Amino acid sequence: MTDRPYIVVGADGSDLSVDAVRWAVEHARRIGAEVRVVTAFDIPWTILVVPTYTDEDYARDAREMLDATVSRALPEGTDVPLVTELLQARPALALATAAAGAELLVVGSQGRGELPGMHLGSVATYCVHHAPCPVVVVRRTVDLP
Repeated sequence: MTDRPYIVVGADGSDLSVDAVRWAVEHARRIGAEVRVVTAFDIPWTILVVPTYTDEDYARDAREMLDATVSRALPEGTDVPLVTELLQARPALALATAAAGAELLVVGSQGRGELPGMHLGSVATYCVHHAPCPVVVVRRTVDLP
């Protein structure tokens, strides 16, 4: 990480987070910023009841999903400085915290766990209300007749 301005973008493997990464990289190119792609994961309390998965398993799966999201968004790579961060925390809180000092926070309007028909998911809603910087919410585009 450098002293240059940076944009934080949330990645959860959803199509909208892939679009958010693309949008963040294009905007970063225009303003000369670095992109920090952040994935956060939370270890569910059920691990205490049925310990079939370990903390390391959750971290591994989250890292694989983060890497796959960046690969899908930027199959040819990018000339924009880009770093990835994996955080063990609730996703909404982790993104808002990671955005401290950022020029911008970019999130998809809905993540993987959202219910169909929702206009704005819980993580995006939290970020809009609590992030310490401007938030861009990337929505799915609809072709109009």
